[in-house]
Amino acid sequence: MPAEAGRAALPEPALVRVNSEADVIVARQRGREMAAEIGFNVTDQALIATAISELARNILQYARTGEVSVQPTSKKGRAGLVIVASDQGPGIANVTEAMQDGYSTNGGLGLGLPGSRRLVDEFEVETELGRGTVITARKFLPAEG
Repeated sequence: MPAEAGRAALPEPALVRVNSEADVIVARQRGREMAAEIGFNVTDQALIATAISELARNILQYARTGEVSVQPTSKKGRAGLVIVASDQGPGIANVTEAMQDGYSTNGGLGLGLPGSRRLVDEFEVETELGRGTVITARKFLPAEG
């Protein structure tokens, strides 16, 4: 269906299966491209790409495999992106701890989830031990005015 006059067509949603570091790069690139298509500035494109990288790397590190989807969204007339990182890994035992800077179960810096949270406008974690994790992150264009 053609875009309405004066309105650009929304980018097609992207789904990237994450099984390797190369997949992390693909997810990151697709997210950056989509952010540009929606109208995010270069700085916000980099923030979105970084959040996607962190979430995809968490999939590799903790679940070994999963997927990242990126698609256009809107809220109260503001265009944006929704990023969903999902896996069927071990789940997160304590989400409150996992969201604290410096908390790590593998000796890393513990900046992945809390760092990703700071890069976006909305961030939700759904997890069940032994069944997996779904993280939904949203970033919106600044309000006009």
